Amino acid sequence: MLKNQQTIVTVENHIIYSEHLSREVKIDCYFPASMIAPEDMSLLLINDGQDLVTMNFEAILQTLYDQHELKPLLCVGFHCSEDRKNEYGTAKILDYKGRGAKAALYTRFIFEEALPFIRKNYQVKSFKEKSFAGFSLGGLSAVDIVWNNPQEFKLAGVFSGSFWWRDKSQDDVDFDENKHRIMHRQVKEGEFYPWLKFFFEVGTQDETADRNNNGIIDAIDDTISLIEELKIKGYSHRDIKYLELQDGRHDVPTWARSFPDFLKWGWGAIG
Repeated sequence: MLKNQQTIVTVENHIIYSEHLSREVKIDCYFPASMIAPEDMSLLLINDGQDLVTMNFEAILQTLYDQHELKPLLCVGFHCSEDRKNEYGTAKILDYKGRGAKAALYTRFIFEEALPFIRKNYQVKSFKEKSFAGFSLGGLSAVDIVWNNPQEFKLAGVFSGSFWWRDKSQDDVDFDENKHRIMHRQVKEGEFYPWLKFFFEVGTQDETADRNNNGIIDAIDDTISLIEELKIKGYSHRDIKYLELQDGRHDVPTWARSFPDFLKWGWGAIG
C-alpha cells in the first residue's frame, strides 16, 4: 500500500447456505479495492457481523487507510442467527443451561464452509495470516475457536467477552469460579502456543453484576482473570493488549470506539 495512493474500502455482501448450521449465513467482506495481490493480505474473521453494519465499519477502515495506519486486511463479518446462544458457545463444553449446543457445528462451518468460500471467491490459496474477533458471546466464540485451533490463527480479539460462561450455576453451593468458568479452564488445561496474541476490551459500565462481591464488575473481573491464566501459561505483556474504557458500555458504540485500537495493535502500518 503506497502512501501517495488513495485506498478505497470495498464492501461485498454474500449469502451462503451452511449444511452444518442448516441455515443461510449472511457474510460481509471489507477489503481495500487497490490490493493487487490478495495473498499478501491478512484475514480477520468477525462474529456478529450485523454489529459491523451498525457501527459503520467501512468508515472505520476508510479512516485508518486514509491515515496510513493499517496494513491491507480482508475483514469478514458473519451475521448471527436467532440461535446465537447455541452457535456462539464453547465448542467442547456446554454451559450449565446446555447452551452452546451448536458451537462445534459453528466451528465446522468456519473451517469447512466459510473459509473455502472466502478462498474461492477471492482466489486466495493461503492468506498471510488469520485472526478471529467478536463481541460479547461472539467474542467468547472467537477466542474459543482460536484457542482450540492454534495452528490456524495468529490473534484473537474480544470486545466485552462473555467469560462468565460456566458449566455450573453460581447459585450451586459448590460453585467455584476458578473451576467452572469454561474458557479459563480451557486455558489452564491447554498448551502454550507462543505465536498467539490476544486483545481484550471491556468497559467500566459493561454491567453492574459483581458475583464474588469484590467491588469489581464481573465483565472486568472475568477478563482480567483470563489474562492472568494466559500469563501463567507463558504469555507476556507483548502478547496481550487490555483496553479498559471508562464509561464504556456493553454496546455497539463502545465497540466501535475501541475497534481502531484493536486494528492498529494487530495490523498497524509502520512508518
